[in-house]
Amino acid sequence: MKRKPWIFILTVAMIGSSCSSLKQGFPESVRLAVNNPLSMDLTDYIAAIDIQAVREKCPDFNAKAFVVLSGDQEVASQTVDTDEDGKVDRILCVVQIAAHESKILTLRYASRGEATRLYTKRTQAELSHKFGGEFRDRKYIGGQFQNVRRLRVPDEHTDYSSYIRYDGPGWESDKVGYRFYLDWRNAIDIFGKKMPVMVLQDLGQDESESYHEMADWGMDILKVGESLGIGSVGMWVNSHAERVSNTDSVICEITDNGPVYSRIRTGYYGWKPGFLSYNLISELSICAGSRMTKQTLHIQGNPPNLCTGIVKLDSTEVLTVDGQHWQVLATWGKQSLANDRLGMAVLYRKDDLIEITEDDLNHIAVLKPRGGELVYYFLAAWEKESAGIQTREQFDQYLESSIQELDTPPMVFYE
Repeated sequence: MKRKPWIFILTVAMIGSSCSSLKQGFPESVRLAVNNPLSMDLTDYIAAIDIQAVREKCPDFNAKAFVVLSGDQEVASQTVDTDEDGKVDRILCVVQIAAHESKILTLRYASRGEATRLYTKRTQAELSHKFGGEFRDRKYIGGQFQNVRRLRVPDEHTDYSSYIRYDGPGWESDKVGYRFYLDWRNAIDIFGKKMPVMVLQDLGQDESESYHEMADWGMDILKVGESLGIGSVGMWVNSHAERVSNTDSVICEITDNGPVYSRIRTGYYGWKPGFLSYNLISELSICAGSRMTKQTLHIQGNPPNLCTGIVKLDSTEVLTVDGQHWQVLATWGKQSLANDRLGMAVLYRKDDLIEITEDDLNHIAVLKPRGGELVYYFLAAWEKESAGIQTREQFDQYLESSIQELDTPPMVFYE
């Protein structure tokens, strides 16, 4: 008779776990160092620990039963499968690092078993659509919303079909929330948040668009219209940004929904921005404590360019920031739907830039994919956030620090 593997379940709370109890539950350990080369403190830095590198030091490391400690204090962590091969390959953890500090982390683990770790949820990604009704003339009648992990968008679905809650998937950190319209519009919108808690799960449940009105949590703060909104992907064709509108099929999946990191993967098959057809994969991800969304694109067919940008709105200033390897295109001013101050930015690698331009609706960065891949970031900073950015000078400083972190990120060393 084959012997069953020995398994234990250990629940660890982030607050109140003593070092001695952690050592009992996780007897093995390995030390890591995260070096901050910058002359600025990093708050809520997401350190990425390579699981394979850990196993080279500790072959018995078990990614199902571990905790990460900074001194005697446990820090929030999460495993991710970055290449989506079905095996987790990174541990992401939240650390605070002073300027020029080398932060020592201890990875404690049990070589066998599984551990359930409980942390405050600081990111979220969700997708919710109706079940139990039916489409009539491209409108979904009846049914109730349920969250799903994956959706092949029905051919009958279009804008205002009342099929997908708040029109598409949403993702958020404790700083800001975003959504994109999972239909022909395919543009990204912003949920401004006044409180550092998760809010998406409550929006649109009554089928109303009350999120357009100011509430205790915040509101939808961006007028997108026919523009790129903020950070949406498109192609620069005949002097205008062509959104990802005309496709054969679209499949959207929530790949990660964790306390530290959340990610949405969307496949656009048969995208036709002109006479040619492309298959495009978009991965949108966000980390705890961050306003930035990372957009990772994979495209087949060697396109001439991809573009992104920011909607043109009245009473705004256009800003640029030039770093060593990264640049910023940004706007600042009273451009929110609440008529208060909002900063928006896209951050891209210098080597990827073809040109900065504009059309009637957008400020645009035209970029060149390399080897079928392109990475850029976008962010929104609303003055009504908790401890939000209030002035143009503060926004400038925030963009400068964001560029510095991308140019010279901390490094993880395995002792």
